[in-house]
Parts: sequence; C-alpha cells; structure tokens
Amino acid sequence: MQTALVVGAGKTSVYLIEYLLKHAPRNKWNIIVADSNMDAIADKIGDDSYAEAVVLDITDNKQRASLVKRADIVISLMPPQLHHILAEDCLTHKKHLITASYVSPEMKALHEKAKQAGLMFMCEMGLDPGIDHMTAHSIINSIHKVAGSIIGFQSYAGGLIAPESDNNPWHYKFTWNPYNVVTAGNAGAKYLYKGKVVEIPYESVFANPGKGSKIQDVGQMMCYPNRDSLKYLELYDLPDVKTFIRGTYRYKGFIRAWNIIVHLGLTDTSDTVSAKTYAEWVRLKNNFDETSLKTQIADKMGITIDDKSITMIEWLGILYDEPITSNKRNSADILLDVLLRKWELKPRDRDMVIMVNEVEYEHKNNGKTKLRSTMVLKGENNKYSAMAKTVGLPMGILAKLILTKKVVPPTGVHIPNMQSIYKPVLAELEEHGIVFHEEVT
Repeated sequence: MQTALVVGAGKTSVYLIEYLLKHAPRNKWNIIVADSNMDAIADKIGDDSYAEAVVLDITDNKQRASLVKRADIVISLMPPQLHHILAEDCLTHKKHLITASYVSPEMKALHEKAKQAGLMFMCEMGLDPGIDHMTAHSIINSIHKVAGSIIGFQSYAGGLIAPESDNNPWHYKFTWNPYNVVTAGNAGAKYLYKGKVVEIPYESVFANPGKGSKIQDVGQMMCYPNRDSLKYLELYDLPDVKTFIRGTYRYKGFIRAWNIIVHLGLTDTSDTVSAKTYAEWVRLKNNFDETSLKTQIADKMGITIDDKSITMIEWLGILYDEPITSNKRNSADILLDVLLRKWELKPRDRDMVIMVNEVEYEHKNNGKTKLRSTMVLKGENNKYSAMAKTVGLPMGILAKLILTKKVVPPTGVHIPNMQSIYKPVLAELEEHGIVFHEEVT
C-alpha cells in the first residue's frame, strides 16, 4: 500500500485531501493527514477508512521524521519557512516533496542534494505561483511552435470576493493567508517594461496602480506588481521579451487605500506599539496631534478629506479611541487582528479567483498579435473556496501522477515549467472546471 503524507490541514487543504481520498480506494493508498489541530484534520477527513489522522508538532524531529519515513510522497501545506525542515527529512528518507510555496533560498540550496538522491522537490505547485507557470509555459510553447517571437508577457492573478458576496467598501475579504496580505509587497517589486528594468521600493508598490484588465461579468480590475518578476525570465525562455510583469489583481479602490495604510506605517513588522487605543496608535506612528485624524491623513497623502480612500480607512475603525483588543505589540499584527474581523469570509460567502495571461508576439511576416488567456472561478462557500480548489488540486493531481507512475518525477528543486508536468495537470484541472479561455487580437 502506498502512502501520501499531507502536512497541514488548513483552509487550502480541503480539495487536496478529498481528491486524494477519492482516488485512494482504487489505488489502495493510505492518506496520512498531519496537523497540530485535530479538529482541522477531522473536518477534512471525516470517517474515511483510507485516511489516518495524526496530531503533529512540526518541531518534534522524531515524530516528524517517522511520518516522512512511512510516506511515498510528502505534500507540505506548512508555512513557507517550515518546508525546508520537511525537505531535510525527505532527503534522509528518500521521499518526493510537493509544496505550493515560492522556492525559498533554503529550498533552492537543496537542489543538488535532491538531484543526486533522485528526488523531486516540486515547489510553486499551487495557484499563483503554480497554475500561472503552467498556463504561461503552455502558451509560450504553442507560440514558439509557430515561430512567433514573444515581446510582451504579463501575468496577473487575484484571490477576491465574488460580486454576490461583496458587501464592504474595500471589496475584499480574506480568501488566503491573511498575514501574507498584510505584508504583501514589503520586499518591493522588480519587472521589465519596454526594455527597461523597473525597481520599486515598498513605499511605492501601491502608489500607482495599473489599470489591469476588464473581466467579463466582473468589471475593471486594478493591479500592482508582484515581487521580483525578473527571476522567472530565464525559466520562461523569452529571449526577445521587452515587457515582463507578474502582478496581483484587486478591485478598484483597494490599492489606493492600501497605499495609505502602508504610508501610515501600519504594516510595520519590526516596531513596538505601546498605544492603548487604535487612534493613539495611528497618531504615534505618524507624529499626528490631537486634531482630526482624517484631516491629517488627507494632508499627509495629498488628497481631500472626502476621498473614498479616507472613508475606507475610517470603516476599519482604526481612527477612533477604541481600545486595542489584541495583545500583539507590532503594527502588522495589530492591523491583522483588525482585518481578521472586518474582512472575515462568512460561511455562505463565495470567493473568486481570477487569472489572466496577456502575451504579445510577432511573426516575421504577419506583424504583432495579442493573446489573452482568462480564468475566472467562483467558490461554493467559505470551506469549498475557489482558492482552496486552485491551490490544492494541482498538488493532488501531481501526487497522483507520481504515485501511479504516469509521470517520471524530475529530480532536484523545480517549479512546474516542464511539459511532462503541466500538460497532464492542466488537462485534469479542466475536468474540475479550472478552464482558461483565449482571445486573439
């Protein structure tokens, strides 16, 4: 009997675990689900006879290693900084590893060891990063086959609230890791635009939102650049490209208001907050006096007091002398505590994932062509969300392909940019309603 070990039973694990359990009887798999929270595990596996629940302390080296030793493949849904701990166990016990997180320096450093051990450590196997890489390479390879030279590539994705569940002025609710939303952009951004490298510091990432794209039945999306796009240039094999940008979608107005949050210093992870109320916190962070906070914020940002962004900030409740209820002491954690209440995804709320690839290419004789590939997916409720589906299913499908020997696992630390991986995974994702529609102009 083969065994798949899923480490982490959080919100994004539901489709992954149910997918593996669905295929377990036919393939005689044992699915171990390990997490520190037994209730989270029970919520995902029920009384399925092919599932095994393990309450795991991820820092317990002996317990963690014993689970990895039992597995044929390990799927980690742990926070990114913990993947390399599991990866070391996988090296010791010769197990393949799949994660949805960005390739960290610690993971990248294991490439040669994994390769020599004949192991696959597949990272960035979720939505973004993940499905974005796979669809991008599918498009790029198709264009290259007809001798097209790609001169522009832009990829955007957003985890958003569906229009029918949108009932707050930010037009946003948490559909993925909340802390990552609060700290988004804090490393700045870098991309290629019309042949020039553009580097943007954190304080400017949200200052000038791009127009983004108009999505049918949804409306106009705005965007901001996502991390360092340039590190993917070589992996994407685009020698002639002049514009290369990876970005994140938000509804109109969000990015301008979030820019204010950033400039008020409320996303700071390194400060120490001694304020007793939210208003005092904002004043101390900005050396504001006891007069109107709305007026002082508007003056600081160079906007009028009746600007919609000021109304959005006020709606969060942080401009009033209400006591800070969190025992957290840095600004980012205090802000996160506020947003967890204000942006909570209610049980019947539906989320929405949007992903768009925009490619401009030229033929030798036919001039320039633009291709736009769009995917819009809505969730069912706050448990069976579009985010959980698009993050979890790619990992589950790849695990199945490896366990059933339908795919030869590439050795080393990788992202899913090889045809042997993305072709079968994308094909099966379509069966689950994750479909891209292309327009050529």
